[in-house]
Amino acid sequence: MAKLVGPAARIAAYERLRELVLTDPEVQGTFLTEATLVERLGLSRTPIREALIMLAADEFVELIPHRGAYVPPTTAKNVRDTFAMRSLIEEHCARATIAAGTVPRTAMRSLLAEQEALDIATANRKEFISIDQAFHASLVNAADNAVMSQMYHKLRVSHMRFGISAAMNEGRFQEVLREHHAIFDALDAGDADAAVAAIREHITITRDILLGQLDRGKSFPW
Repeated sequence: MAKLVGPAARIAAYERLRELVLTDPEVQGTFLTEATLVERLGLSRTPIREALIMLAADEFVELIPHRGAYVPPTTAKNVRDTFAMRSLIEEHCARATIAAGTVPRTAMRSLLAEQEALDIATANRKEFISIDQAFHASLVNAADNAVMSQMYHKLRVSHMRFGISAAMNEGRFQEVLREHHAIFDALDAGDADAAVAAIREHITITRDILLGQLDRGKSFPW
């Protein structure tokens, strides 16, 4: 197999490092160094260095001079703060889109169908959570508030990490689908109070699952 070079090598390194940070609990709270990653991934230093810079820009890691790329661990405060901001943004966007008549029905209905079509027994958690993120982001973007959309987009790393962790709870896939349907049905009906209540319930349940995992000393993202 030909060795990847240039942009292809950088993209490959980024994707593999992103996967590592999101799915390997052993790397949380540790430093990733170029030397160890060269050996672990079988790629040269240049694409790994470039990929780490990309990961830092996306807030997956923090680059510390002479130490490497630090993968910050999840804390209870981080969970609470993130979900508080999610609630504020999503509840506002539910009311705003209903008032403006811009509820993204087609997009949200299509994303719900994608989630339902996944084989829950074998589904890739990241694929499920990626669709989950798109479902919520479609509502936020439809509110046509650029600042709010940017703030919400910055939460995507935490969303992915937290979503993968919460998805490990038995039966959570099915619960998420039910909660998403409740959100969509209320939005579709133009019932702002019901939509806000459904969003709040969905976010609170997920937050409490994650806080429970932390209380039990369970490492993230598992």
